[in-house]
This record gives sequence, C-alpha cells and structure tokens, in this order.
Amino acid sequence: MREYFSNIWTSLATIAIGMKVTFKHMFVPAVTIQYPDVRPELPERERNRLYVNMDDCIGCDQCSRACPVSCIEIETVKGLPTDDIGKTSNGKKKALWVTKFNIDFAKCCYCQLCVFPCPTECIYMTDVYEFSEFERKSLVYDFVTLTPEEREQKKLNYQKYEAEKAAEKAAVKKPVTPPVTEVKPKIENPPSTETQGENKVS
Repeated sequence: MREYFSNIWTSLATIAIGMKVTFKHMFVPAVTIQYPDVRPELPERERNRLYVNMDDCIGCDQCSRACPVSCIEIETVKGLPTDDIGKTSNGKKKALWVTKFNIDFAKCCYCQLCVFPCPTECIYMTDVYEFSEFERKSLVYDFVTLTPEEREQKKLNYQKYEAEKAAEKAAVKKPVTPPVTEVKPKIENPPSTETQGENKVS
C-alpha cells in the first residue's frame, strides 16, 4: 500500500517539474520561426535555384561548359538574315535562336560556377529554395520561351536556307573545261626514202 502511494507521488512530482519548465517558457519571447508562415532571412550570398533570363541569353554555351556536373543542356540554331531575334538589355544583337536550355536541378550542386562566365549576366542564383518534387523529371527546368512548334520551325527554316545556299553555289560554279591537246600538222606527200638517198648522193 505504501508503494502504491509512493508511485502516485512520484508521477505527480514529475508532471509538476515538466509543467514548471513549460510555464517558465510561456513568458519568454519565442526564438523559433513559425515556418512556413514566416520564412528565415537569407544571407546576401546565398546559393539557391538558378534562373535564366532568356531575353538576354545569346546561346554562347559558356555556362554549360563551366558546369562541373553537366546539368545544363543548350541547343542553338543560327538565325536567318531576315529573322529579328532581338537584342539583349545592353544592346547586343542576337545571332542564334536558343531552342533548348534545360537545367537539371537534381544534378546541380549549387556551386555558382555557371554564373560568372556569362557575358550578358542572364543566369543567376535566386533566393528560391523550396522546389521539391515527387518525380525526378520534374526537377528538369526548361527556360526556353519558344513553343515546341516554333523550335522545330526554326530548325527547318535553317536547314532549308542551307540547302538553298548550297544549290546556289553549285549553280554559280564554273564548268570544268577539258585540257587542250596540241594537234600536229599532217604532211600530205612525205618524200620517199629513195628520193632522200638521191639527194644525198648529188
């Protein structure tokens, strides 16, 4: 019986100690952040998800070559003389259509090495760090603003232009003239050997 009341006292004392700690923190300002309603302030040099401003991208492939894990894939098509591809924000005229600009964030190690070689500063790190997905393929981001139909059309237009150019070169090319052979004059009445001998004796 004594042990029974002892256990009750121990349990009540334990609860009191726990409640004492709880009541103590009720009157102290909170140090935790109520995420996701409140988000932490990130430092100035944070490295999170990349973003590409396609209006400034010239398709130079510098960022792809600088990437140590090859998570950036770029494909370009030359623009036709009649195409108006546009200009970058610093006034540089574009010469290439960017038909593919994919970044696989499942591979990206957020090293920021792709940012520095860009001549137009169109690729940069953002403060977005919440982009988890259920499927890995959803982490491949396509930044190209052209529709799939427009991309194919740009490729076909350039192929057609190249074919027409090659046909024009073949038409302008001069025909090869055959080599001129030297024709020796024929002797109608060659002197006979007897006549030649008589002439020598005389």
